[in-house]
Amino acid sequence: MEDPLIIGNKRFNSRFILGSGKFSLEMTDAVIRNGGVEIATLAIRRANKGGEEDILDYMPEGITLLPNTSGARNAEEALRIARLARELGCGDMIKVEIIKDSKYLLPDNCETIRAIKMLSDEGFVAMPYMMPDLSAARAMADAGAAAIMPLGAPIGSNKGLLTKEFIKILVEEINLPVIVDAGIGRPSQACEAMELGCAAVMANTAIATAKDVPAMATAFRMAIEAGILAYLSGPGRVLEDRGEASSPLTGFLGRL
Repeated sequence: MEDPLIIGNKRFNSRFILGSGKFSLEMTDAVIRNGGVEIATLAIRRANKGGEEDILDYMPEGITLLPNTSGARNAEEALRIARLARELGCGDMIKVEIIKDSKYLLPDNCETIRAIKMLSDEGFVAMPYMMPDLSAARAMADAGAAAIMPLGAPIGSNKGLLTKEFIKILVEEINLPVIVDAGIGRPSQACEAMELGCAAVMANTAIATAKDVPAMATAFRMAIEAGILAYLSGPGRVLEDRGEASSPLTGFLGRL
């Protein structure tokens, strides 16, 4: 089934977004290729133009870069990082990441809403990392967000879809791509997110901490593809109070 992911004015076939922060530079290319990735995040501090080690040199040709505002503690800092990313040639897509809490690394929805408005006014395609709250998501959409990226669980925890019920609400109520970001620890969890109707899944730690990193990237690609296919196919009904034979047996014994 052809069902592209559309963010802003860009069209993507892959719904697997790679968070590149925990990979060695040498491993980045292999993970992207095995995962069929078309979008990869980029922490600006790892872009070292003119230096010996530059992550941009390890990004395969054709990859859309999604720089993030990692390290920003308010909207003004996020805007400053976004402008720097654009000057480095990373384009206009930006993952808005504003975190004041250093222990749990939970995003600040209020500052994020402010940042989206500022970024949108300057032509950025803003994709906010957020706590899955419906009121905040609506405010972000009104401020000009191109997608929303609710966390599944705290960053780097690999705990999976702890916020599943809230993400379902966002999928049903927000007319923007909903991309699960942070906390996904297994390919099966990525598949479950896609079966909910999410537009894409971002993964980083789950792959970077696997014993076989390229193989795990492949597993995530296949799980995400299976999940979106299942969602588009329309899952079968659920019977809550009884069972049902898989083959009709009515009248069978009477005919013998």
